[in-house]
Amino acid sequence: MHRHDEERAGAAVLGLLEDSHRAGPRDLPRLVQDAARRLGLTGAWIYLADVQEKCLTALPVPPEEAQLAGPAGPAVLDVDNSLAGRAYRTERASTGGGSGAGGAGDAVGWVPIVDGIGRLGVLQVSAPALDEDRLDSCRALASATALLIATKTPFSDLLVRTGRRRAMTLQAELVRAILPPRTIGSRQVTSSAVLEPAYDVGGDAFDHNLADRHLHLTVVDAMGHDLASGGCSAVALAACRSTRRAGGTLTDIAGAIDAALTRWIPERLLTCVIADLDLTTGALAWINCGHPTPLLIRRGRILARALERPVHPPLGLPLGLPRTAPAVHTARLEPGDQLLVHSDGVTEGRDAAGVPFGEEQLVEVVSRAMADGLPAPEALRRLVRRITAHQGDRLRDDATVLLAAWHPDGA
Repeated sequence: MHRHDEERAGAAVLGLLEDSHRAGPRDLPRLVQDAARRLGLTGAWIYLADVQEKCLTALPVPPEEAQLAGPAGPAVLDVDNSLAGRAYRTERASTGGGSGAGGAGDAVGWVPIVDGIGRLGVLQVSAPALDEDRLDSCRALASATALLIATKTPFSDLLVRTGRRRAMTLQAELVRAILPPRTIGSRQVTSSAVLEPAYDVGGDAFDHNLADRHLHLTVVDAMGHDLASGGCSAVALAACRSTRRAGGTLTDIAGAIDAALTRWIPERLLTCVIADLDLTTGALAWINCGHPTPLLIRRGRILARALERPVHPPLGLPLGLPRTAPAVHTARLEPGDQLLVHSDGVTEGRDAAGVPFGEEQLVEVVSRAMADGLPAPEALRRLVRRITAHQGDRLRDDATVLLAAWHPDGA
């Protein structure tokens, strides 16, 4: 990018950020349009991914501003079958295929909106020409837009509704409220998770967190598929975070979850994997309470029985039953290794003929996607599509998959 273009891009992004401080979510389309014009674009429109990552929906432009903003093209675009979807899937800008945006004859481009390493949607841009320098400016605009979306979504029903295709059940709303972003990471590690059925999840939940030189991971599966199950998962994650942030160990976390469930939600069992990965050494420590064994993937292949260890009983056992502290297991990862933690709804989900999805198919889908050079979030998105298709798009149990990749060389 030439120096003049860099200065103009910097001024446009700075202006967008300054204007956003007292702006509401409803103002985002106008702010982005204003910044786009300062960059020499004829327009820019925000498309957000839905919770299942099946489609991209245009963020509504207020009626009084619609004429000024110009047409944005289709309100909903398919992730698997559109140029916008390709930009989202690959996290790379794509151009071509004008859809009515901007002026006649304008070039149209799609730039991924990524917060950190978590995908939020795409930015549709239009200009008389979109060369690489202009696309660099568009990427800067998309990055600033991602920050605004990420900071305003927690208190904006407008942004939340744009990412949904239908209403959620009460327990799904409860669980979604406590989940972290789907994808987090740094130069050393990437962690991405998916949770289905998105609008009717019951007892599954996940947590991942970066602290100092460690990645913390938790996947829980509460018994049942009702509001109490969602409450059980919410209590478990709250106990996990409270204990972890107070400096507690994995054993302390398991004890806190068990005590909270026994006291506040009795007779509700919960299975879980609670893990910690040292990002400097690759040392992995974990506790398994009644949960499927985590899988270790190395160079695209599962290492059979690599993480198979004795499993502790589920947490939340009734009062009066004997209790022991769960064992902390350890292993050493190699650079490039991937840790896959899943709930039993993934591998045990059956098709119409009664055939389970199984571990082999699970690893095959993830490994093939990673071998194709796809980001971890895209690998999991494809996996979920396969899982739901296997069960005729009607999951009978929650299905959660968390994939963490350790890449200390920054790859």
